[in-house]
Amino acid sequence: MSAAGAGPGVPVPGPEKMPAPGRREMSGLRRAAGAEWGPLLRAVRSSLAGAKLRAIPLTLTAVFLTLAFQFVQHQAWGYRTVQNIGSVQAWEHLWVALLRTPLSLFVPALDLPVWGALAQILVVFGVAEICVGLRQTLLVAYVATLAGTMYARIGIWIGPESPLGLPDSDKYVIDTGPSAAVVGLAVFVCWRYRAWFTCAAVAVAMVVEVVSIKNNLAGKEHVAAVLAVLVVCALWELGRRRRAGDAPRVSGSEHPR
Repeated sequence: MSAAGAGPGVPVPGPEKMPAPGRREMSGLRRAAGAEWGPLLRAVRSSLAGAKLRAIPLTLTAVFLTLAFQFVQHQAWGYRTVQNIGSVQAWEHLWVALLRTPLSLFVPALDLPVWGALAQILVVFGVAEICVGLRQTLLVAYVATLAGTMYARIGIWIGPESPLGLPDSDKYVIDTGPSAAVVGLAVFVCWRYRAWFTCAAVAVAMVVEVVSIKNNLAGKEHVAAVLAVLVVCALWELGRRRRAGDAPRVSGSEHPR
């Protein structure tokens, strides 16, 4: 219909009022990002605004421990001490590895820059501590790190003939660093906040890392950490649904109609 035939008082939208395709796409992306990360970012922002650094005592402790281990292990007098308390190798007795596994998380890898480990801990541990709490952060970080430690032994037992296995030489690799815990925490926090796309992206990235980039002990440990945390998430979800399913029955038995 032309402007003349529209009748008096009927506004005809001009081209300047029509949203551009690019703007519609940006608006859609903004809404998708808000749905994916909005609740998580709001939780982090409000917690830091109110408590500031007091909101992340575990994270700050982990950063301090990592810095301390980094300094000590690069001293002639401290290298052996750090290895004795925080270095895990698959050839050692299992009980020794289990004792060292918690501290191994804070021992930076010798062949990687320490700032990478510090950045991972500060960001991912900090977000996790705020969003799911100190206890759950510790639990998931330990489960993920322990999964990597146990996988190293299982992979060597399987052998290099299988895609799931490892060469025998990997039993002498020094297995330290926060990367497995960081990956596990990222998956767990995304699951708790229903950031499904990010959760899937992290899991797929770890598989792609093994297939295309880092087909070694570290890469496969990341996949093991993701799988272990996904099992934790599944068990948590089953428990939550069971409690939710039991609630009406309990209520009905206490208040019969």
